[in-house]
Amino acid sequence: MDPDFLNVFTQPAALNQFLAENVIAQGEKKKLIKPTSSNNPKLEELKLLLIDWINTTLKEEHIVVKSLEEDLYDGLVLHHLLEKLGSLKLDVDKIALTEKKQHQKLSVILEAVAKCLQLEESQLKWSVESILTKDLLSTLHLLVAIAKHFRPNLPMPPNVQVETITIENTSRGLKTASAVEYITENKENLEAQSKDDAFDELFSRAPDKLDAVKKVFLQFVNQHVGKLGLNVKDIESQFADGVILLLLIGQLEGYFLNLRDFFLTPASTTEMLHNVNLALDLLTDGGLLNFSVNSEDIVNGDMKTTMRILYCLYSKYKAKET
Repeated sequence: MDPDFLNVFTQPAALNQFLAENVIAQGEKKKLIKPTSSNNPKLEELKLLLIDWINTTLKEEHIVVKSLEEDLYDGLVLHHLLEKLGSLKLDVDKIALTEKKQHQKLSVILEAVAKCLQLEESQLKWSVESILTKDLLSTLHLLVAIAKHFRPNLPMPPNVQVETITIENTSRGLKTASAVEYITENKENLEAQSKDDAFDELFSRAPDKLDAVKKVFLQFVNQHVGKLGLNVKDIESQFADGVILLLLIGQLEGYFLNLRDFFLTPASTTEMLHNVNLALDLLTDGGLLNFSVNSEDIVNGDMKTTMRILYCLYSKYKAKET
């Protein structure tokens, strides 16, 4: 057994309780909040705020939530919450008594959440199984996402972070990895990024230089995608569907993108978001993207966001060329 796994649990009783409550099959992986984060004051503040928000929202339904883990797993509260906030009518039973019925109900509810929030499967930080098994980390991510979408002015405490441990049952025993995960926005990083961002300066204080920078980026892009017979003339519109961005990354990184992995001629916003999210994942995996990006901004033609992404590629590969 990995010694780091034992170090997470300062008391033997905690380890025994964990092993009793969490059966991890071989090949399975689970991510959990470390016991050391359980008494985090900011985490407690967030939990209390979410509970109060749910109870206030569902007051007319006479629903009272006392525990996020114990009261949300069966889908009843989530069902009422979505119907109340989003005026949605879900084709599920109000009460699901068996685990099979609860699983079916949660599947419908979480599919509706992903559709409302326009999230790809790869962006989801929860699953039917994790909610059903009362996983606090997944439940928090789900509720925060719902609240941000339907009640963006809800005063959630910023920078709520927890220490997590990912446990994988391999053929050689339990393998672990520790990390720090943010549940609400890391505003300090976002503010620092905004403060030091050269593109904020460019757009606000030197708009006269904007066309010159765009011209440089277009020359760089066309130098590479031109090999595919493509010509980019407008940064704002031609990167919105993610196709040019994916092909550019493929050219620069030297690999072939399987046409089955993305939409070459996207016909909807969902397909465009899929392409952009794939491109952002590739940039992150390649170590080229070290800041948060909202894929919807690119799809919506946000010039500043698109130029930031292009600069990540330009700064690496133009240096190599020179």
